Formats: sequence, structure tokens, C-alpha cells
Amino acid sequence: MSQKLKIVTLGGGSSYTPELIEGFIKRYDELPISELWLVDIEEGKEKLDIIYDLSLRMIEKANVPIKLYKTLNRKEALKDADFVTTQLRVGLLTAREKDETIPLRYGYLGQETNGAGGLFKGLRTIPVIFDIIKDVEEICPQAWIINFTNPAGMVTEAVYRHTNFKRFIGICNVPIGMTMFIKDVLNLTQDNNLSIDLFGLNHLVFIKDIFVDGVSYFDELLNGIISDTLSTNSVKNITGLPFDKGLLSALRLIPCSYLQYYFKTKEMLAIEMAEFYKEGSRAQIVQALEKELFKLYQDPELNIKPKQLELRGGAYYSEAACEAINAIYNDKQTEHYVNIPHSGHINNIPADWVIEMTCKLGKEGAIPHERLTHFDDKVLGLIHTIKAFEIAASQAAVSGNFNDVLLAMNLNPLVNSDNDARRMTKELLIAHKHHLPNFAEVIKHLEEEQAINRFSK
Repeated sequence: MSQKLKIVTLGGGSSYTPELIEGFIKRYDELPISELWLVDIEEGKEKLDIIYDLSLRMIEKANVPIKLYKTLNRKEALKDADFVTTQLRVGLLTAREKDETIPLRYGYLGQETNGAGGLFKGLRTIPVIFDIIKDVEEICPQAWIINFTNPAGMVTEAVYRHTNFKRFIGICNVPIGMTMFIKDVLNLTQDNNLSIDLFGLNHLVFIKDIFVDGVSYFDELLNGIISDTLSTNSVKNITGLPFDKGLLSALRLIPCSYLQYYFKTKEMLAIEMAEFYKEGSRAQIVQALEKELFKLYQDPELNIKPKQLELRGGAYYSEAACEAINAIYNDKQTEHYVNIPHSGHINNIPADWVIEMTCKLGKEGAIPHERLTHFDDKVLGLIHTIKAFEIAASQAAVSGNFNDVLLAMNLNPLVNSDNDARRMTKELLIAHKHHLPNFAEVIKHLEEEQAINRFSK
């Protein structure tokens, strides 16, 4: 690494950025950032300006010598970068709204990383990430890309399956939330050494064991959850329904809250439908939240991350992103929960899969934890199903082929009719046409077909 430490954040106008800035400020002694560049696109310019001004006030208040820059020119920003963080939303929140509302109209869960909505977020995002990788390879090939862009598992799978870029790590705040929950309920302090055996796929992880100062506390934790003295952790954008106690007892695993989509599909759909008709989709709620946040951010007196940001659903983002950068930069060899190819480390899944699991992180990247070499057979069927979907989705994003999208849609267990899959695929392709350049010919044909059908009626 160079003496200077330069970090570039793509999607710098995101409402999450103050969380990231706070994380960098807190860690300045370990991460002496000389340059931090916030980059966005033309449509995000107004938000970028607001975030830049707030970040500047935060840096000045903290009295750390970080030079802050903003630009709409990605290539200019990438020169000599050591780390590139990605927090993109291709199509902004209006695209998320379509991902949620169109499946709901067909009677299916609409969610930004799961089901039909998650598929289309991936289709829009993967080509953009590939363009970023091309720029990084050309301008700053030694940089690490720390990706927080969802769907993180599918994106990371696509990168390792369809590019030759190896300095790419997918991160997520869900395992960090689970870690915070464990620390809280076991009353752990900074002096305790906590190690967690976590495995699965992004938004599909399970905790297999936990160790405090080398001693397993898994039974205490699991029994506490089953006996109602504890409740499982939930992230802000997922309703916290408790898992069945008998299921948890037989499973002997602690599932992340996203597993509700698979163990409680009917209930989650009913809740989402009710919320949709009562308050609108989650995307509409988030847009209202963002409006409030950006109003707050514009206050010239505000020079810290406001508490209200935690309502947005991205709590602990800076823990995941900043600590990953810290571990690589300082070769810490510390424990992290990241998305990487396991390269045969896990003995009962294909060697070329990207998975999310406990890893040691240092200057050479992420190495899977030596304790974890086997995925629990009880949940292997679900993991295989979702991985087959991710692989098919990443292939579709590359090919721009209608039938490839149709295959991915049908492989997802949250879609259970091939007729509905075809109809949703067509409608979502047309709805997102401005952000799916790979599918331009397919969409043109679908629009012509749509016009003929309308005329014939």
C-alpha cells in the first residue's frame, strides 16, 4: 500500500454515506485517509452536493485531515485509489418501487433482494458493476473493491463467474446486526473475544456456533431464543416474526431474519400485501424517509450522523465496510463475514460457488475460517436452490437473453407459476427498459408485441 490512503465511494450521494463518513472518522488513527472521493451520476448530483457539505462539516468537527472531493467523473476519481466502495442503486428508489409493486400485483412477494424484485435489481446492477471493474482494472488495478450494493451475493457471484477481477469482496450489514444482537444478549464487553461460525449465502445465512473467549455459548443462545427469554435479531426492513420453536430446536441453527421469506412465505406475503395497501410499498416509505433525512442533512448546524438514519435499514453498514478496509489495509487477520468464492474450502458444495461465511481478512483478502469446512446438510437443499437462481440470474445479466431471465425467475422458490413468471418477466423488462441496455432488442420486441395485443383488442 502507498503512504497515502485514497478511498473512492461510488454512490457517494447515498443517504447511507454519513454512516460511512462516521466510520472513517472513528478509525482515523488506524485508517489515515488522505483523500476521500464521493462519486455519483448526474441524476444524483443534488444529493451528492448535500452529502458532500454534511461530510465536510463532520470531518471539520472531528478535526481529522481527510481531504474530501466530489465529482460526477468516475475515472477522474479512481486515479491512484487504494479502495473503492460501491453503494449503488441503479434506477434509484423509483426502480425499487417497481421491483416491489409489480410482483405484488401478481400475488408474489416484492422485495429488493429476494424473488422477482431481487432478480431485476441484479439484472440492472451487474452490468454497471462490470463497467466499474473495467475502469478499476485500467486506472487503479491494485485497488480493492468493497461492494455493499445489493443483491450482494448475486453481484459477487457474477463478478467471479464472468470477470477475471479477484480483488472484490461483497459485504452486508445483516451478519453485523446478528453479531450486535449476540453481544447484547450475552452482555459481552470489548474485552471478550467473540467468534461466530456463520455460513450460507447473502441474506440466507445461519449461525452454527458461537465462541466467547474460546468457549462455545451456542446452546445458551439457542435455548434462550427458544424459551422466549431472547428474540431473534431483525433488520429494519423485515418484520420480526419469531421462527417456530420446534423448527429452531430441530434445526440447531440460528437463521438470519431474511430466512422468514422462505420459512414464513405465506405470512410475509400477507404482511407485505397489508402494508402495501395501507402505507404503500417499502420503497415508497423509504422515499419519504429519505426526504426527511436530506432535509436534516441540509441543516448547516448539523455536523454528525443523525440518529434518524438508523430507521433507513442500513445500521452497522460502516462497521462492515470500514472494518473490512481496516483489516485489509493493516493486514489484521481479523474475523469478518463476507461474500467470496470459497475455492473448495467447503467440502459439500461446488468449489466455484461464491458464499457468505466467516473469514479471516488481511492484506491478501479473505480466507475462509478453518473451523468451517461443511455446510449443514439440513439446509443444503435451500442453499442449492438459491445458488442455482443466483447463477442463472448472473448469466441472464450477461447474455441479455429473455429465456435466461425466464429460467432465473422460475428457479426462484418465491415464484411458483411459470405462467406468472413469464408475465412478470415481460412487465418488469419493459418497466425497467432505461436501465437494462443489455435487453434493448428483447424489450423492443416485447413493446411491439404489447402494442399489437392492445390494437387487436
